[in-house]
Amino acid sequence: MLRALRRASDRRRHAEGEYGWLFHPYTGNEMVAIDCETTGLDTRTAELVSIAAVKVRNGRVLTSESLDLRLQRPASLNGDSIRIHGLRGIDLDGGDCVEAALDKLLDFIGNRPLMGWCLDFDMAILNRHLRPRFGFDLPNALIEVSQRYVRDLRRTHPEIEPNLRFEAVAKALGVPVIGRHTALGDAVTAALMYLRLERGAMRGD
Repeated sequence: MLRALRRASDRRRHAEGEYGWLFHPYTGNEMVAIDCETTGLDTRTAELVSIAAVKVRNGRVLTSESLDLRLQRPASLNGDSIRIHGLRGIDLDGGDCVEAALDKLLDFIGNRPLMGWCLDFDMAILNRHLRPRFGFDLPNALIEVSQRYVRDLRRTHPEIEPNLRFEAVAKALGVPVIGRHTALGDAVTAALMYLRLERGAMRGD
């Protein structure tokens, strides 16, 4: 409810602005899988390290139509987060500033529906940076792949307790894990999971 109210308020304020088109209903046949790597797990303080997105069209993940951004080294980058995503300070040399990265992201995703794994986390981080710079949260429709998996598993195999580890769900769906803990790899893997669910391919193991 709060998200809907905020979206309506943002739409009114930005209807005639540069990004007003983002608030229009989407009428195409594409979706975008999205993922972020950050310096931590606290949505109030974590900083963006990388952002990736890949288009999905007609049952295919279009890796040739993807966005893979590395940002300038944030001050909070430390050994703990580097062990997760593998991006060191030197790997972020020449990266985009946050505002430039968000501008590229908005242009790439447009008003298409977004899908992902733990999407609430990514949206919280992105919106925390978007609102002070652009004046709105992402208004796109959202599809959480893990929730879709749980719904389908309960319908087809109610006796099975869902294991919601990323790798476990990928295995259950027969999907390869591509570049785990890289933004683009996780986005592509989440998109493949979604497509398998769309095709009803629930093995339940």
